This record gives sequence, C-alpha cells and structure tokens, in this order.
Amino acid sequence: MPTSSRLPVRKTYKLYVNGEFARSESGRTFPFKHRAGITHVARATRKDLRDAVRAARAALGPWRNRSAFNRGQILYRLGEIMEDRRGELVEALVRANVRLPAAEKEVSAAVDRVVWYAGWCDKIEQWSSTKNPVAGPHFNVSSPEPSGVVGIVAPGAPSLLGLVSTTVPPLCAADTVVVIASQDNPLSAIAFAETIATCDMPAGVVNILTGERSELTPHLARHMDIKALDLWLDDDALEAHAADLACASVKRVRRGKPQSSAFWFGEASMSPRWIESFMEIKTVWHPAGL
Repeated sequence: MPTSSRLPVRKTYKLYVNGEFARSESGRTFPFKHRAGITHVARATRKDLRDAVRAARAALGPWRNRSAFNRGQILYRLGEIMEDRRGELVEALVRANVRLPAAEKEVSAAVDRVVWYAGWCDKIEQWSSTKNPVAGPHFNVSSPEPSGVVGIVAPGAPSLLGLVSTTVPPLCAADTVVVIASQDNPLSAIAFAETIATCDMPAGVVNILTGERSELTPHLARHMDIKALDLWLDDDALEAHAADLACASVKRVRRGKPQSSAFWFGEASMSPRWIESFMEIKTVWHPAGL
C-alpha cells in the first residue's frame, strides 16, 4: 500500500480530549480485531465525557471570538494535513477490512468534505441572515449565532467520512464538539484525531471519545452543558432514550438515521443546512432613523 507514514502500531490507543491524547480515567480498554491482529482502544467513561465537555465549554468562547475567515483557514489547514497523512487514514480503514480502492476513495471524499465546509465559514452568516419586513418604524434583522457545545454520536459507517461529515459543520457554525466515534472502526477516528492535533486547531474545540456508544450516549444526552445533539444510531431504543433525556435541558436534537455509503458520498450529506442546524437565530429590533 502506498503510504509515506504509517499509522503507529501501538498496544493501546487513547482518547483525544482538550488537545491531548489521554487514557481513560478508569484505565479500561476494549479489544478491536482487525487485519493486523488485535488492538486495545481506550473505553471512555462518564468521567472522561465530562472532562471532554468541560474542555469544549472552555474552548467555546475563544473559538467563537475568532473571525470566520480564521476558522475557515484552520479547517483548510486540517484538509491539508489529512492529505499529507493520507497513508495513515487509508491504513486505518484497510485494517478494518475496507478494501484499498474503497479506502482511498473514502479518504479523498473526507478531505474534499473538509475543504468544502471550510469555504462556508465566512459565508454562512450572510447566507442565513435576513432583514425582515415589519409594519412600523423599525428595522428587524435576524442573524445566526453558535448554539454552544454540540454532542455528536458519529455514524458507524463509513467510519471516517461519516465522522468528518458530522464533526465539521458545527465547527463552521463556531460551535465546539464532543464526538463519540464509530464503534465499528475506532482506528479511523484515532487517525483523524491525530490530524486535528497537528492542524492548528485550538485545544478543546474537537474532542473525540472511543468506547461503548450505549454506555456514553445517555450521559452525553443529559449533560446540561451540551446544547445540541446530532445522533446517528442504529439502535432505535437508545436513540429515543437519548432524545427523551435531552428534553430536560431543552436541547436541539437531530436524529439522523444510518444511511448507505451513497448518501455519505453524495451531495445529500454536504449542505449549508447542516451548518445552520447547529446555529441559533437572533432577531434584533432597532428604531429606524437612529
């Protein structure tokens, strides 16, 4: 397989929280069987999730206060790093029994997806803002603002493209994210985390957890500092339970159903509406002539 730098072969892969790779606070791991053997992957706990949310909450203000252009440049840089580390991303997919041509296609699509959304960072506000007609001597203007910390349960497959397609839109909206990665192939999430760690992304903006989705999702849904949820679960009961828990803090919840690969590779999974889903619309009234 053509690769300039290979995904490091380690006994245990760690969580990515607050810009650092750390083991689970409990020390727990779960075995992931792949072509090269068995790898032990960190199994996040409720405490790990709380630490990730705390990091995302602390990073929200500085990330939101950056200019939209600067956020776009950081995402462009992420796309460049992913292209530079293409070999590692391809290998992570191949280890999980994805055929080499399909793995290369998925990595190319993931890089293109990051670059496509990066271009929207300094355009989404103009695209979604409106000047509303009112019957009176006032201006009425609606404009978007970030929701806050977004909790994401990434699609099981395609593990890399699904992760990228759900993680990047909230970043364009100036949100920060806590992501529960695919349980079917956590190695692609770890390889993606390593590109984030080297792309100038501020610490805490993106936090990626690996582990049991059924264990972590309820804690993510009920956490009071999570302001929106993006759920891609193939367990209807778990999805409904998470949506119910989110009601306690009036979270916005998007319940996406598992889709075929054609969906993720097509235009249906790339739209400014995916950014707008994690923004709040603020309306301001102002007297005309003042």
